[in-house]
Amino acid sequence: MGPFLHSRLYRAFGAAGCTLLLAACDHGASTATRSTTPVSGGTLIYATDREPTCLDPHVGGDMPQVFVAQQFLDSLVSMDAQGHIGPWLAKSWEISPDGLTYTFHLREDVHFTDGTPFDATAVKANLDHMANPKTQSSTAGGYIRQYVGTDVVDAHTALVHLSTPYAAFLEVLAQGFLGIESPAALARSRDVNCVSPVGSGPFKVVRWDRQNQVELVRNPGYNSAPPTARHQGPAYLDRILWKFIQEPSVRFASLQAGEVDVIEALPPESHEAARHNPDLSLIVAQRPGNPTNGTFNIRRAPFNDVRVREAFVRGADVDGALKSVYFGEFPRAGGPLSVATPFYSPDFEHAQDYDPARANTLLDEAGWTARDSDGYRTKDGKRLQVHALITAGTPPSELTLWEQVQATTRQVGFELVMDQMSQVQATQRQADWDYDIRVGYWNTNTADVLRIIFGSAFVQPAGPGGYHQNAAGFSDPAFDHLLQQALSTQDPEQRRALYRRAQATASSQYLQLTTYPQSTRLGIYKTTHGVRLEPSLTVTYLYDAWVNK
Repeated sequence: MGPFLHSRLYRAFGAAGCTLLLAACDHGASTATRSTTPVSGGTLIYATDREPTCLDPHVGGDMPQVFVAQQFLDSLVSMDAQGHIGPWLAKSWEISPDGLTYTFHLREDVHFTDGTPFDATAVKANLDHMANPKTQSSTAGGYIRQYVGTDVVDAHTALVHLSTPYAAFLEVLAQGFLGIESPAALARSRDVNCVSPVGSGPFKVVRWDRQNQVELVRNPGYNSAPPTARHQGPAYLDRILWKFIQEPSVRFASLQAGEVDVIEALPPESHEAARHNPDLSLIVAQRPGNPTNGTFNIRRAPFNDVRVREAFVRGADVDGALKSVYFGEFPRAGGPLSVATPFYSPDFEHAQDYDPARANTLLDEAGWTARDSDGYRTKDGKRLQVHALITAGTPPSELTLWEQVQATTRQVGFELVMDQMSQVQATQRQADWDYDIRVGYWNTNTADVLRIIFGSAFVQPAGPGGYHQNAAGFSDPAFDHLLQQALSTQDPEQRRALYRRAQATASSQYLQLTTYPQSTRLGIYKTTHGVRLEPSLTVTYLYDAWVNK
């Protein structure tokens, strides 16, 4: 769910905190998140770094969207910390023997905050909305490309039809990106719904003051908390002010002063100070999916040669850069899946380690044997030059990381040019395949992300805007078949074996330079309690939170 050109692909940092699947850790001295006597009422002020482009998570699909959406949307099914799927708005379901039809039996007592009842018609409207190219849903729509349609059997029974078996279907339905919205609200224009989406969740959006904050207030009639929640009924908080404070030092200073109650994207340089502050507690947890990376465009030279791709990876001292830029807080992600992803295999963490001697050998073998007066390798008189797309919104620390990659790959003969431009320009370059490296990530709770980022079907854009999820342009029928096999069985051990083989292929093809895993990093002031992470995507969940000021 996430390049430094498609918004959901370009921000957040990895962490050295919890590495268990979807686990959260409290590293602080305070017991702020452990109090057992909730108090109703009050306002929680939450501060984060990036503002969503649209509050409807069906549109586009950026991580800031799902963080907010998790507070006002319910999902069809839930996921617990062990990755097990449970009920939510759907009480139960059956899957047909061929894996093509899902029959959902729905709750009968849920209403959206605009008064519209939740029913089978709402399920159909939401899935149709995600799949509609006009929605421009690169995330939710990308996840359900198998979706054919929904039959409304009766008010509370929906038959969802797929074109091919999709074992990850329930997993993606648990994500906030596929949260269920009021069909009456979805019938409005895309722009109107972006500003004021309507859900059935514990809070409702009342105002979006752009470049400042989103205001959410408690849904007094809330009765549909998932089984993973700590309580049932309405939320404890009266109100949430979701503020946007881009500058990391200002955000952290506001937390230390108690001016805000929770901050997200805790700056790595502030981790140590936060751990030693008795007024603060921390929650740090890795997110599942494809880690932060530079994806190589293999549709053109020089990265159409796997030897050159491997040489770039071997010539980049990522570990050294991470220690320097992120104060040792962010671990290296060496494989195509983050540790927190179901069916992750540790076998590929060191398959692409820094090895400049091998990089030099590979470039010699690929014919880049000469060097020009600046020390860059050349072939047939052409310099070994590669271009990375960098948008104006790229955080300074990420730019510094790539500057260090630039310095170490130069030693083996690459000229890495970082093309800095506006988001609009970068999006067009990406759509035109006019790049060599695209920096990004993809947060999701399923290993099926490998199919989305490397599968042949995702080379071409899914809808308007020219955005292609498979930024590498990799196309391999055997790889596609592996992943389709993994989606055609519900057997977890078969899926594990198939996804391991898929990880092996992606790693051996050197399609990305992976850097660090994405993570959620929260700093919490001492008067705030019950802050938790939602299990499917490891995003903030404030339904159980309360304040005691």
